[in-house]
Amino acid sequence: MQLQRVTRRRLAAVLAVVTMPALIAGARLAPRTSSARIAPRTVWDSVYTAEQATRGQASYNQTCAKCHQPSLGGADETPPLVGSTFLGGWNGQTLGAMHERIRTSMPPDDPGTFGRQLITDVMAYVLKVNGFPAGAAELPMEAGALKEIRLETTKR
Repeated sequence: MQLQRVTRRRLAAVLAVVTMPALIAGARLAPRTSSARIAPRTVWDSVYTAEQATRGQASYNQTCAKCHQPSLGGADETPPLVGSTFLGGWNGQTLGAMHERIRTSMPPDDPGTFGRQLITDVMAYVLKVNGFPAGAAELPMEAGALKEIRLETTKR
């Protein structure tokens, strides 16, 4: 009877040693609850490349500067694309919303004629001029991906 108790204890100890690492690893890999959500991406997360902004500047100069001015400052009824007025109007909104607005309303005399690549490149240029950092990956053209990136005026 004493032998059975010792054998059971040893068996329990062996099982604990064998299963504990698996339990700990499982806890580490378990999905997080909704209270520990990943913060959404923002324009502070280096969401465009310097090369893309350079392409965007060239496209801006050809297609947008005549109304929004070479300085991006706007004129008369044309809104600025730089500074506190612009940033305040877009703060908290997604780049997807911005892309859609440009796509469906620009240029005013022939809306809907700009391609997705041109719009995305110009947006990269606008982000650069507004002081947001460039990174290693280009700003995506896909609407779904752009909806995942928020314009936030202050860095979190």
